[in-house]
Amino acid sequence: MNEAVSNINFIGSVFLAIMVILILFLPRRFAVVPILMTACYMTLGQVVVIGPFHFTMMRILIFLGCLRAFIGKGFNTIKINSIDKIVVAYVLASTIIYFLLRKDTEAFVNGLGFIYNALGLYFLFRYYIRDDNDCYSLFKILALLMAPLACAMLMEKITGRNFFSIFGGVPEFTVIREGRLRAQGAFSHPILAGTFGATCIPLFIALWVKDNTRKIIVIIGLVSATIITVTPSSSGPVMAYAVVIIGLFMWRLRDNMRMIRWIALFIILALHMVMKAPVWALIGKIGSVIGGGGWHRVMLIDAAIEHFREWWLLGTDYTLHWMPTGVTWSARHTDITNYFIGIGVRGGLLSLILFISILVLCFKNIGLKIKELDAAESPLKFTLWCLGVSLSAHIASFVSVSYFDQIIVYLYFLLAMIVSLTVNQTKMEDSQLPKEL
Repeated sequence: MNEAVSNINFIGSVFLAIMVILILFLPRRFAVVPILMTACYMTLGQVVVIGPFHFTMMRILIFLGCLRAFIGKGFNTIKINSIDKIVVAYVLASTIIYFLLRKDTEAFVNGLGFIYNALGLYFLFRYYIRDDNDCYSLFKILALLMAPLACAMLMEKITGRNFFSIFGGVPEFTVIREGRLRAQGAFSHPILAGTFGATCIPLFIALWVKDNTRKIIVIIGLVSATIITVTPSSSGPVMAYAVVIIGLFMWRLRDNMRMIRWIALFIILALHMVMKAPVWALIGKIGSVIGGGGWHRVMLIDAAIEHFREWWLLGTDYTLHWMPTGVTWSARHTDITNYFIGIGVRGGLLSLILFISILVLCFKNIGLKIKELDAAESPLKFTLWCLGVSLSAHIASFVSVSYFDQIIVYLYFLLAMIVSLTVNQTKMEDSQLPKEL
């Protein structure tokens, strides 16, 4: 087996140096911008290897962001709540269970990396994002950040070559499926790139409602996000985009959501009873219409249920027999194109329950906060709704792909924003806050 070696080229080194300076010296509100930029523009191919540990640019920035917060004793300003605790429990449970299953050094190192990424990102965003003004500022910057990525992916779609391949981690020649080029930009998979675009749409709509003087920036963000969604030619991002559209229109029915949820549950149960196949077979039918491996995802859900006893306690390190096909990167697994199932395979039923609990509490907090705010705070109410729509779009993508690259950054970014805006925090004036580096 070849040992992994450090791989940062000249352009990557310059980019990293700029990001380091920015994360250390930007004002607190904008300190996470270098992390968002790196997730947009840098592949996982740029890495520093120290012994068994792999430090991508993202991990280096996480360390520096935490260092800045610790020196300024900034983490003391975070008021820990139930969602924070469940996030920690989920990460630790997944790591411990995975190690108990594998019981080797590789599993231990892999688990440390998972803890570092997940808790580092989540609590960095929790610390640096404190109110809705912080969110709106970041929405504006994100809209502008997406424009160069959208242009690069559009060029990739036209030429069949990926500019980001100079950093490694992504192929030089764009993947083709069923005669269609699947642009992916700096992301490790086309579906994850498209998901990034679709899930950002609600953030820009929230910015439009809050400040309609920024229409040009919002339009840039919406157009860029749409291009990023469609250029991968994947059904998953398109489904997420559809969820976004439906979710935004549901704003007018927000006072009737309890009834709507019960109606939706009744329809799902009725379909399950009258259909010859399980209700999740609809995923395959949708995939047949708009393209993608819909039936593979249906069969995977069937297999996970059939083999429940194999993974519910400590996960499983062998899924090759679940499906007719395997994967090129492992002789022991099939392609787990479902994030929920992937969590169960890695960390058992306990990890899956904890992860779902995080999502449920986020939606619950959004609903309670919207009811708590008065009519004068309508823009904030709509912003909270948009965050919920974005989370719904992520959940739609969970059934089509496992999250394993920089899309994780934007998932924890969203979760942290939801918690910061819905949980009563200890209000402190800037003059009262601990000094930062």
